[in-house]
Formats: sequence, C-alpha cells, structure tokens
Amino acid sequence: MDAFTVALQAVWNNSGYSVFTFGNLAMIIVGLGLLYLSIVKKYEPLLLAPIAFGCVLANFPNTGFDEPGVMSAIGMGIKMEIFPPLIFLGVGAMTDFGPLIANPSTVLLGAAAQFGVFVALAGAMALGFTEAQACAIGIIGGADGPTAIYMASKLAPELLGAIAVAAYSYMSLVPLIQPPIMKFFTTKKEREIEMGQLREVTKFERVVFPIVSTILISLLLPPIASLIGMLMLGNIFRESGVTDRLSDTAQNSLINIVTIFLALGTGLTMSAENFLHLKTLEIIALGLVAFAVGTAAGVIFGKLMCKVSGGKVNPLIGSAGVSAVPMAARVSQIVGQQANPRNYLLMHAMGPNVAGVIGTAVAAGTMLAMFQ
Repeated sequence: MDAFTVALQAVWNNSGYSVFTFGNLAMIIVGLGLLYLSIVKKYEPLLLAPIAFGCVLANFPNTGFDEPGVMSAIGMGIKMEIFPPLIFLGVGAMTDFGPLIANPSTVLLGAAAQFGVFVALAGAMALGFTEAQACAIGIIGGADGPTAIYMASKLAPELLGAIAVAAYSYMSLVPLIQPPIMKFFTTKKEREIEMGQLREVTKFERVVFPIVSTILISLLLPPIASLIGMLMLGNIFRESGVTDRLSDTAQNSLINIVTIFLALGTGLTMSAENFLHLKTLEIIALGLVAFAVGTAAGVIFGKLMCKVSGGKVNPLIGSAGVSAVPMAARVSQIVGQQANPRNYLLMHAMGPNVAGVIGTAVAAGTMLAMFQ
C-alpha cells in the first residue's frame, strides 16, 4: 500500500463518515426539523434555533467536543448550574412584580397551576422513571425552561435534552394549547367578566418585595437560593432606580449571551444515544399532560376565586399561573377580548404569571429538598 493510500485511509478513519450511524442521521433530521420550526414557524426562535443547531452538532462523530475547548466549556456551564441562574437574573430585570404586589391573592393561582407538575411526577413514576427523573420531568408542567434545565442537570442529566425540548416546545405552543382548555372550563359569561383597575404600587413596595421574598424562600428552600436570589436581584436592579446600567445589561446583553450558551449546550446533549429511545416520547407526552393539567387547575381555581369574590375575578387569568412569561398572560388577554372587546386582563393576568415563575421555582426546590 503506497503512502497516498495510507494517507487517504487515515483521513477516512478519522472522519465522521467512518462511524456515522443511522441514529446520528435521525437526530440530525430532528435538529433540522426543530430549526425549521424555529425559523419558519417562529416557535421560540431565540431558544429553539440554538438548541436545534446544537442537536445537529452533537451528532457529528469524532468532533472531540468532550475534550477541553469551547463546546465542553459550554456543557460545563449547564452541568455546574451557571446558566439557568443567569437567565433568571435577566428575567428578574425584565419582570414587573407590580400586578402581584397589587393583588397578592393571585399568588394562589400561580400555586394552583403547579398541580400539573405533581401530576406529571406521579405519571413518570408510574411509567418506571426513578424519583429523581420523575421530578425533573414533572417540572416541565411549569412551562419554565431554565428551571426545567436546572432540575434536569441536577437530578437527571441523561434526560436533559428531551426535557429541554419538551419544555421549550410547550412554551412556544402556549397560544395553541391553552385557549381550548380555557374555554372548556369556563362559560361565556365568566369570560366576559371585566376586572377593575389595579391599585398603584409604591416604589417602597417594589424594592422591599424582592428582598423579603429572597429571604423567606431561600431560608425555606436552600436548594433554589441561586434561582430565586438571581431572579430577585435582577428585579432590584430594575426597581431601585440607581442601577439602570446593570438592569439594562441584565435584560439585554447578558441574557442574550447566556441564552445562546444555555440553548446551544442543551442541544449538544441531544446525541443519538441519549435521545433515541422510548423514554423521550414518554417525556414529551408527560410534559403535555403536565402543561394541560396546570392550565386547567389554574382556570378551575380562578372559577373558585370568581365565586368567592362575587364575580369580580375573571377565571381566565388563572391560566397564566404557568410561568411562560409574558406569553400566558397575553393569551388570557386575547381569549378575554374575544368574549368581551372591552376586557383588559393583561395586567391582572401578569400577577399569576409572575407568581407562576416563583411557584415553579418553589416546586423545584421542594422536590430537590425531598429527592436530591
């Protein structure tokens, strides 16, 4: 064998083609499909596009991504739980807690929507998942991608790709999934209810709320202190009035950079050996059940609040108890205006929507305290 043939053989042996499998091909097709949904259909493009491209990259053999370098560093950012808290910092800087402070009772709607998390947890355990895996799967019902990734990285890293795809897919499908459930559990008369204007929230209340929340929740559930702490720190940047530059950085440059790394790193976990199995389909199905049950539970509790308040609460705002901020609140507004063009539910729905973010984190902390 001449030197040229030996060189060609070496190139072939070191290429990805020599060990390329049908599983790799299937996952690349999955990645391209997700890329299509993100770009053409515009389903959560800021998150789904890098996840999809990461999925494609993860299925090229012999890349050496597990060796020291940029890709392994991005993966370590997820494994070491760096990226989800930084995302929460940006979310806190972008979120107005005013509606929740003005109407504290809406925290009950955020809590009610977490019912789907525990239904999915029970379903996962019935299907044979371990307790830790079931907890990571159940949190999909909160429709909070960073928390789902945080839980998966702690309790079930082998399921991270499937859990992340399910969580972000259902977040993007909120406008399609929620309205039929909302209409099924409410009457037209209930959907027509107009709610009064919320009271003005003082600056003092806005600054004190994140501080007190951090202290109370972190002492009760230490495993989620990093998530809650960063969420509330971002909100302090927003509300203090003296840290505008930090607030602007947190809700723009920083969150954009971290989103790229978090989503790409998640996609890099979607290799054929991690993703192509029956458990993936079960996770996606359980995630849908969790999200649907969470939406229904929020609406049903909203109906209860409607009766207790003498018809002053529109049950539709209960659907915003899932933590897809602010999309779920917008859906409440849209469905409400379809029933009554004079309805303006957006700010009222932001109360349970913000409560849902905190509620999902609390549910995650509770499960971590029990099963970690």
